[in-house]
Amino acid sequence: MKTKITSFLTFAVASLLALSSTAFADAENGFYESDHVRGFISIGGDYRGMRSAFQDYVNSVAFRNGVHMEEETVPNDSGSVNDTLMYAGTFKYSKFNDYYLGLHVNVGAQYKQFLTWFDFNFMPPQVSERPSKTYSASAAVEGSDGTVTEVRTKKYPLYDVEWYSYGVDWMFGWKLFGENTIINLIPAVGFGMNLINFHFASNFDLVYMEDPSKWDTMRDRDYSTLATTFNSELELRLEFSRFAIGAYGGYRFIRYNELKVESRTMSNSIPYQNTDANGDTWFAGVRLTWIFLSDWQKKQRDRL
Repeated sequence: MKTKITSFLTFAVASLLALSSTAFADAENGFYESDHVRGFISIGGDYRGMRSAFQDYVNSVAFRNGVHMEEETVPNDSGSVNDTLMYAGTFKYSKFNDYYLGLHVNVGAQYKQFLTWFDFNFMPPQVSERPSKTYSASAAVEGSDGTVTEVRTKKYPLYDVEWYSYGVDWMFGWKLFGENTIINLIPAVGFGMNLINFHFASNFDLVYMEDPSKWDTMRDRDYSTLATTFNSELELRLEFSRFAIGAYGGYRFIRYNELKVESRTMSNSIPYQNTDANGDTWFAGVRLTWIFLSDWQKKQRDRL
């Protein structure tokens, strides 16, 4: 994770320095006319289709069924001893679909045909409701000869299983058909970061493989992992002076870092394997954009 964050920040800082050097260029030198820059803000929503690997990752991780470790007194040949019992049970939740709704707020600027903006994206939490408030888990008590002498049962809480994500992409686009045409095509690419969050079914204990006498307990909270993103899209826009409506589609490339739950690492294959996860989505949606007047336009308006 640290490597990905460092790489992203390095690239972002370098890009900001490059852009700032041009942004504050002297307009008299002819590089650009700063009073022609127009700000804009837009809101949008889209249908996001998950790649099969992404859906498998979400469902495998979110519905991980674990065990509950309990230190209890058990009988043996000399009377009784303290031992650790492993309680396990089953439950049934509805799996998550391979699509979700993406919501967006874009804030940016336009200079002639060039556009750049920050795309703040989020989604409503996807919830698989708990089948009951508790579930039964059982543990076997074994005698000195290895035979089961007793089966103990306990109740443990169940929670709604949830996942959701949010993030931001720094986008760069170009109006193919000119600056102020009514109909325009705008291809754009960008990079950013995204956070995915999970809430698990119960307070499972994660046993250390190298030392089964130690474990960490999941809590009733969200667990998160970070990802770097690369986003590409194409928008078909109808623009009427300061208002625009557009239909867009594209593909967002995401590789999530390993998910840390307490001190353990979760993946969609081996529970404690360090591995990045595919979070790619394709999307199609609509957005509404409000374009502000540039300083030059304001001056022309004031002269009328």
